[in-house]
Amino acid sequence: MLKLNLLEETRYEKVPVKIYSDDIEASVDVARRIAQLIKDKQAKGETAVLGLATGASPVKVYKELVRLHKEEGLSFKNVVTFNLDEYYPIQPDAEQSYVRFMKEQLFDHVDIDMANVNIPDGTLKQEDIAGYCLAYEQKINSYGGIDLQVLGIGRTGHIGFNEPGSAPNSGTRLVTLNDLTRRDASKDFGGKENVPKKAITMGIGTIFKAKEIILLAWNGKKAPIIKKAVEGPISNEVPATFLQMSNNAEFVIDEDAAVELTRFDIPWLVKDCRWTDSLTKKAVVWLAKTLGKPILKLTEADYNNNGMAQLATDFGPVYNININVFNKLQHTITGWPGGKFNADDSQRPERALPQVKRSIVFSPHPDDDVISMGGTFIRLADQGHEVHVAYQTSGNTAVWDEDALRYVEFAMDFGQAQGQDTTYLTNLYATMNEFFKTKKPNQSDPKEIRTIKGLIRKGEAIAGARLSGLRDENIHFMDLPFYDRGKFEKVVSYEDDVQQTMELLQQVKPHQIFAAGDFADPHGTHKVCFEIILEALTRLRKTEAWTADCWLWLYRGAWHEFEIHEIEMAVPLSPQEVERKRLAIFKHQSQKDLPVFPGDDAREFWVRAEDRTRVTARLYNALGLAEYEAIEAFVKWKFED
Repeated sequence: MLKLNLLEETRYEKVPVKIYSDDIEASVDVARRIAQLIKDKQAKGETAVLGLATGASPVKVYKELVRLHKEEGLSFKNVVTFNLDEYYPIQPDAEQSYVRFMKEQLFDHVDIDMANVNIPDGTLKQEDIAGYCLAYEQKINSYGGIDLQVLGIGRTGHIGFNEPGSAPNSGTRLVTLNDLTRRDASKDFGGKENVPKKAITMGIGTIFKAKEIILLAWNGKKAPIIKKAVEGPISNEVPATFLQMSNNAEFVIDEDAAVELTRFDIPWLVKDCRWTDSLTKKAVVWLAKTLGKPILKLTEADYNNNGMAQLATDFGPVYNININVFNKLQHTITGWPGGKFNADDSQRPERALPQVKRSIVFSPHPDDDVISMGGTFIRLADQGHEVHVAYQTSGNTAVWDEDALRYVEFAMDFGQAQGQDTTYLTNLYATMNEFFKTKKPNQSDPKEIRTIKGLIRKGEAIAGARLSGLRDENIHFMDLPFYDRGKFEKVVSYEDDVQQTMELLQQVKPHQIFAAGDFADPHGTHKVCFEIILEALTRLRKTEAWTADCWLWLYRGAWHEFEIHEIEMAVPLSPQEVERKRLAIFKHQSQKDLPVFPGDDAREFWVRAEDRTRVTARLYNALGLAEYEAIEAFVKWKFED
């Protein structure tokens, strides 16, 4: 019966999927499977042939393999490896080269014979590539094929660098990289314009010949493409869907990457559910959005025809369910994000007391505060709360080199106009000019330039915070050490960042904390900044009484919003507040027009922010609630006591 139930739950999934609680647990298990293959081959006196991938997904697998070698004696002397791909053209010692990646992550730390390591050559003359690729295929075949192939997956659905349009029988070849793939790599190369336009990759047909294929995917950023690859139709528009035709492929993913699979996202379509309040709210909102109907107009037939008959039967009549969910959504809406004094707060997202709250907005970069929650920021200040803002990093990476030069030019001209000695500035300007002429993609700036770029963003942040109604003494620039340290060190400690955050929290003793809740990218600044806040609060909650009355609200950035069923506080904005928020964003002039890291969206930040909040308002209205100009959304963090 258990097996039948599992088959029913996974009936939308066309390839085996193994889900782990996190990427660490999954990586350790995959590494042990690889290790067992190596040992089994050793026992037979045979060679273990591994197909290896690069990128973030296999890093912890390689880390565990290194540990197994150093601590448990796992030998790689009988191992031959073939890497999936390499950028073209690229030098093997370039920071972004996959040769360098594999050496740093695995080969330099184990006893593999480097003569047994095969990675596509990014230095070839173009006329030599076709012959090289054929020889690469022949060499794989000479070992009897690949025993175990490790894959990652890109957001285009590529495996290796087999981009949309690739054929299922394709072999090793030179390919042109998709624009989204190049955008995703832009941070590593210091801008999309520096990312190679081509790559050499094993073909899908080559990958298919492997005796075992394991595709790895971690975090919510990969969830949409995992759903397409696992549940979608087979199509060369999503090359990973070709793995559905293999009897040897398995997807190994963590819970975050699995969230959009039907059995987790819309479980009522595949099984009987335990109908909690949160699941009921999610299901009813989903039903209303799917049918394009207000919640209060949903009928019993709507429930029965869309997999929700169990909910209607167990908790109906459905109109009562509709009213209950409608009221829950209604109660998230408040014009008083700091709580409304002398009002019944039993149905409000924030407490009425104390009347004046100490609020602190943590902003990972110097503009996240006004972009993500600028209207709420302004509302809190206007309603008389003691509002603080803490800019966690300098944001110096996201300033154009030309802007840094322009500011130094201004300082030189101003100094000369005042009759001051500008020799230092003149020399600095010349040094900067020379550095920028030879600056390599993704190369870190010297300290003086980082300072200048940080000061540019600091001035912009002060202007934006002042326009939002803050006093200067409530504007805090933390400049957390991890941000610059991460540019030069592979292993970064966050202890001093946590200590600094604890000191600020002790100083303010806030009743409310607002923090960025963008967790899709586990290596992103937002994720790191939140984990620092959470660790600081976790420690303080053990000893400090004030933390018992401190609530932590999460906001999202300019790209994605919380789902409607997740939102616990929705702050509506008037047209005038939307305009004032826009002006606060405009103060961040270095991020105006074309920022250094624009992401996938070509729109300016203020446009993204306004569109995002207007979409949220329209969704509330479509569900039958009041029509607002815009809505900023928040979710309350639940501490584990």
